[in-house]
Formats: sequence, C-alpha cells, structure tokens
Amino acid sequence: MSTPLIQADPAVMMGKPVIAGTRITVELILEKLAADESVDQILAAHPRLTRPGVLAAVAYAAKVLHTDLVYPLAEKAA
Repeated sequence: MSTPLIQADPAVMMGKPVIAGTRITVELILEKLAADESVDQILAAHPRLTRPGVLAAVAYAAKVLHTDLVYPLAEKAA
C-alpha cells in the first residue's frame, strides 16, 4: 500500500514507509504529532518535508489501521 507521497523501499530505512524523496518515516511523524509537536514545528525541524507530506503520513497510517485485523492492547497490571 503506497501513495505518490509515501514510499516503502527495502533499501531505504529498512523498508519502513517514508515520505517520498526523504528518509523521514511515517513513524517519526506520528511520534512527533503524538508528542504534541505541531505540523509547523515538524516542518521547521525537517526542511525537506512538506505539509502535504505530513498529511499523507497521517492518511497512510489511518489507512493501514483500517483493516479487519485488530491487535488489542495488553491490560496493565494493577
């Protein structure tokens, strides 16, 4: 599963999905967003990254998670 802005190549970042033309992984973008970084902060830290690239990463992640497979989280011990 790929889009023009998201590519996965075994020779780049061990095959993790990246923003096309960069070595910036979808995973890194999601981690930064989860850490409460804004899109503007992410763009400032990665000059080769574009706003459409960030949005493509989020859309890609949503599409990947939209499958029939569910991986329940383990319950935390009290």
